[in-house]
Amino acid sequence: MGKKLLDTSPTERADAAANRQRILAAAEQLFAEQGPQITMSDLAAAAGVGRGTLYRRYPDVASVAIALLDVHEQALQQQLLAGPPPLGPGATPRERLAAFYEAMVDLLERHLPLALGAELGSTRFTTGAYGFWRAFIASQVRDAGLRDDTLPDVLLAPLAPEVYQYQRHERGRSVSEVKAALERLAVVLPN
Repeated sequence: MGKKLLDTSPTERADAAANRQRILAAAEQLFAEQGPQITMSDLAAAAGVGRGTLYRRYPDVASVAIALLDVHEQALQQQLLAGPPPLGPGATPRERLAAFYEAMVDLLERHLPLALGAELGSTRFTTGAYGFWRAFIASQVRDAGLRDDTLPDVLLAPLAPEVYQYQRHERGRSVSEVKAALERLAVVLPN
């Protein structure tokens, strides 16, 4: 029998966990009501925590948005890894890309203010979620027999929160219109 290794990962104190939950719940509500323009002072007041408590965990509003959006993105990531086709393994790369686009539109529609707060400008490319989405699309590109390392970023570009906001709220496109356009884009991958 092998030796059992000690778990040396830090555990979150109960009061810290409760504060984190209050902060994320308040952030969800504030982002939904006010969009990404909230301030750290607004958030501390809404969560009922001191600004110091808030800043110890999150250096800025974007980091709060990233943490909150991460909760929603993890569910989609699980579906991509182990869910049923076409989103999960077992479908063609084109079918999986189309299903991914549809799921991402649903996520953006439900959580656009969070996505706008989390993915400001080039920070989009530094989030763990973007890296995951890029790796997923890169694997679909490879599985389709294409050798193009630029294509994953190009295929992700239409999912930028600012693009989605522009299409839905300035151009007046419906969710189904956006999904249909992205499904047509997915044909770039051969079956």
